[in-house]
Amino acid sequence: QVTLVESGGGMVQAGDSLRLSCTVSGRTNIRYAMGWFRQAPGKDREFIAVTSWNGVQTWHADSVKGRFTISKDETEMSAYLQMNNLKPEDTAVYYCAATNELYYSGDFSGAGFDVWGQGTLVTVSS
Repeated sequence: QVTLVESGGGMVQAGDSLRLSCTVSGRTNIRYAMGWFRQAPGKDREFIAVTSWNGVQTWHADSVKGRFTISKDETEMSAYLQMNNLKPEDTAVYYCAATNELYYSGDFSGAGFDVWGQGTLVTVSS
């Protein structure tokens, strides 16, 4: 059984930075493509970033492009989301997800991911 554990959320002011982490535990002999989503109160879940299994190929949503960066560590068992120049509209619960594929091939709904983390809250005050 595979589980994802997120960390790094918190309360910051506009313009600050945070780094979220997501670590895979369980079946660590499989290579995973990983992604980050967020859900703000009263809004739909938003797909914001995805990385291939080795961190070489990445994609970021327009809403975060240039401010957020997804990456994976050399062991490939953790993914990160570096968030710079945070804005109040970035306030949300952030979730990581993983799929036992080298590259994510699903749609923007996230239905292609097999495992989800429990979420970590990011609150940005103005």
